[in-house]
Amino acid sequence: MKVQKVDFDVVVIGGGAAGLSGALSLARARRSVLVIDSGEPRNAPASHVHGYLGREGVAPAELVSVGREEVAGYGGEFLSGRVATVEGSVTDGFRVVLEKGAAVAEVTARRLLVTTGLVDELPPVQGIAERWGREVLHCPHCHGWEVRDAPIGILATGPLAVHQALMWRQWSDDVTLFRHTAPDFDDEQYEQLAARDIAVVDGEVVALEVSDDRLGGVTLAGGRVIPVRAVVVPPLFTARGGVLAELGAKAVDVEMAGQVVGTHLSTDPAGVTSVPGVWAAGNVVDPTANVIGSAAAGLRAGAAVNADLIAEDTRRAVEVRRDRRE
Repeated sequence: MKVQKVDFDVVVIGGGAAGLSGALSLARARRSVLVIDSGEPRNAPASHVHGYLGREGVAPAELVSVGREEVAGYGGEFLSGRVATVEGSVTDGFRVVLEKGAAVAEVTARRLLVTTGLVDELPPVQGIAERWGREVLHCPHCHGWEVRDAPIGILATGPLAVHQALMWRQWSDDVTLFRHTAPDFDDEQYEQLAARDIAVVDGEVVALEVSDDRLGGVTLAGGRVIPVRAVVVPPLFTARGGVLAELGAKAVDVEMAGQVVGTHLSTDPAGVTSVPGVWAAGNVVDPTANVIGSAAAGLRAGAAVNADLIAEDTRRAVEVRRDRRE
């Protein structure tokens, strides 16, 4: 879509569920909105979106396509490209500079909504990246039903592995926990695993076994192959928040059970960041949010941005009125 202007009320950086929901809210509030999207959604490897009420099983690309049409129907605009830098302030406005190759070099905005998501950094095991989003999974609520009753392997890299194995046991009674690079478990954890009939296999996993484009098992360092149909891995959820570092909104570590599981941008419940005039929503804020959760967060942030603009518009109108009376 061709951009009709370069000055906007709000620029949304990121065009996934959170960004499109925020843009929809703002466009319906009659704000001029531009969505800048690099076209690299986190869920691109997945074939379907799950847990999205009313859109269960929809393809990720279809959900984005329909969302873009809805935003455009209310006057929202789109620009394909990657943001290089962001400058300015809420007082003077923000200048968003795009990388070379974009149709527009830069745009300005009164407010920013950052919905750039995250990158899943995967364990360095041969075959993991190639099967990611297919038989290599991380979220049981997103993909557990699709591998129900199948032999599932859990790749342990830290203290959360036991919790992960116990969760996936809900979807299958054939779960194997590969200790891989994780420290040894304590007696209580071993008791929990035994009580749930979860096998524990020592040794490092070095590769996935794939035949006819289908996962068949995992190979241990000693050469032993153990059959599985799905492998659960713990990615490092790294926020795509670097574009705002110059403004002072830096990503910070996210910890669970004492283990760093990723990074995120800190916000309040409405998406307000530490930088005045900048909001954030979706996986860049909450690494654990699913698609519908990210969409809800984007909608909430969009409404908050509009409320802030209303307050500013009112202040300006009052100042103009007072000047006329003097």
